[in-house]
Amino acid sequence: MSYPGYNPYQQGSAPGAPPYTQQPHGGAPSYPQINPNSFGYPSNIPMQMPQPMQMPTYPPTTGGYPPSGGGYPPSGGGYPPSSGGYPQSSGGGFPTSGGGYPSSGGGYPPSGGGYPSSGGGYAPNTYPGTAPGAPPSGHGHGYQGPQGPYGGVSYTHQSTVGHAPNKPKRTPTVVPANPFNPNDDAQVLRKAMKGFGTDEKAIINVLARRTNQQRLQIAIAFKTLFGKDLIKDLKSELTGNFENLVVAMMTPLPEFYAKELHDAMSGIGTEEDVLIEVLCTMSNQEIMVIREAYHKLYYRSLESDLKGDTGGTFKRLMVSLCNACRDESNVADPQRALQDAQALLRAGELRLGTDESTFNMVLCQRNYAQLQMVFQEYQRLTGHDIEKAIKNEFSGDSEDALLAIVRSIKNQAAFFAKMLNKSMKGLGTNDRQLIRLVVTRAEIDMQEVKREYQAKYGESLAEAIKGDCSGDYKKCLLALIGES
Repeated sequence: MSYPGYNPYQQGSAPGAPPYTQQPHGGAPSYPQINPNSFGYPSNIPMQMPQPMQMPTYPPTTGGYPPSGGGYPPSGGGYPPSSGGYPQSSGGGFPTSGGGYPSSGGGYPPSGGGYPSSGGGYAPNTYPGTAPGAPPSGHGHGYQGPQGPYGGVSYTHQSTVGHAPNKPKRTPTVVPANPFNPNDDAQVLRKAMKGFGTDEKAIINVLARRTNQQRLQIAIAFKTLFGKDLIKDLKSELTGNFENLVVAMMTPLPEFYAKELHDAMSGIGTEEDVLIEVLCTMSNQEIMVIREAYHKLYYRSLESDLKGDTGGTFKRLMVSLCNACRDESNVADPQRALQDAQALLRAGELRLGTDESTFNMVLCQRNYAQLQMVFQEYQRLTGHDIEKAIKNEFSGDSEDALLAIVRSIKNQAAFFAKMLNKSMKGLGTNDRQLIRLVVTRAEIDMQEVKREYQAKYGESLAEAIKGDCSGDYKKCLLALIGES
């Protein structure tokens, strides 16, 4: 069943229609793809996510099931591959040279590969994208726009938060295992959960030392070898926060963030900290992908839920950021920076009351290099930091959101160190926030976050975790931050 040309963000789309094409044979809907180095900051070991999707008609004319060129089973490689063994063929694909999923040598998922669903199922992905392993242009942050109802533009991100005007080093603590054999890892996990008792140490040794991409490859191998869903088996064997941590590690990143945002807005009240942490620190591309995953999971747009659960200035900030239209050219204009600083001054300190729309426009639209320069000009004009002005002019969630934007632009590692400390300080631990921060930052810049944590709080992040957590949960967190 399909909805040709349906666009959930386009007026006139079929009301209530699912924003994707259901895969044949009961397969789970497939996700679009993002190029390497696109989630979080570009780093030597990228977080990888899918791009905004293309929604073909059904049955598709190309790339369908079975596809004519590179689908599943692929015409150019077969499964199992004729050469190169399992999981890789000679072309680097997994499990096929024609673009199977996942690819150990490139994008995630590759253009012809499938994408796992939250329930552990894997369906072929016929949506075209950039070629597996193809390096993006610019600063390793390329984005290939989708074709079809979502448009067909192509552009290249030139910067991300905190990388302007000079890009700081980003060092992950979780890097791709090399050599890596998902079959071997699946065998280890099966043995760890088979029979009486569970070998939690073996589970940690495998999963905490593999990237999200590799973990999903292991899940495919596990299902292929044993006909069982790895996530379900893990959930049946583990309990408490350790179970929650492992499930988070095994969840595809678009779904993980979409679920975190949804849960923050469902029920009574709203966890604004989650909305701020995600939307105030991410690039356009990341937000677009999360927005797509959100709609797939809940049949609602992220923007509509934000409007329904927030209000006032904070709502306008969240809607602006969710729109994902920030300038990302990384071009800084000194004259314009001065004008923006003067506009912020007139909108706040030089008038009775505050013109919130000016702060919204400047902080949610300007590129990061430009904002760095705006902050410098504001300091020069007033003699104090723009953070002081925000604290004086705003309050509550709006203040927190604007400060998050400013601080993450100045030093994102320090921003996340502060968030980690907040999750553990005081009585009790916000384990959900701690899990989210450790799982995601471990593949981006956890080494820098640890250094900032030590400098700011006088103890190591490892010491803080040891003081607030226990058991296998503690051991797995420590392994993720490279301290086991």
